[in-house]
Amino acid sequence: MIRPSTAALACLALINVAVLGGCADNNPPAAQPSFYRSLAHADAALDVDAAQAMISGYRINNGLGPVTIDPELMRLASAQAHAMAAHDKLDHSVAAPFDQRIKNSSFDASVAVENIAAGYDTLAEAFSGWRASPAHRANMLNRSVTRMGIAAVYAPQSKYKVFWSLILARRDERHAITSN
Repeated sequence: MIRPSTAALACLALINVAVLGGCADNNPPAAQPSFYRSLAHADAALDVDAAQAMISGYRINNGLGPVTIDPELMRLASAQAHAMAAHDKLDHSVAAPFDQRIKNSSFDASVAVENIAAGYDTLAEAFSGWRASPAHRANMLNRSVTRMGIAAVYAPQSKYKVFWSLILARRDERHAITSN
């Protein structure tokens, strides 16, 4: 008589669970997290809350405070991503230099930094690219920033397909209007 080894019995048990267990599971698979969804199509929309959570989580894991979404920084990031897509060019100065764009906005910044990217289809890819780059990582881990704006723009005519802009900044509280 041939006796199966313990390892062989364990493998058979796993096969049974995989085959039979799959038949009994009527739950549909979980939806793909938004940061893995491709933005390389016309009706794609960036999940801004997921972006804020991802960047804030990264900062918190590195001993820093979170960032919050700022409407003016969102507008500036969108304008930059759209300008790069329209010119099919990855460039901080495609519409105007970054410091000039910040100064001409309604966001009174004491500090502001910008990350741009192109060719990443998903938020996870763009974030990973920025995290792998020392200069972009330094921007995301800037101790002074407290607010953010982010945008991704689909450009079907471009080899890049998606252009990204991330702006991180802090308001200059010395110029804040106070009332008594």
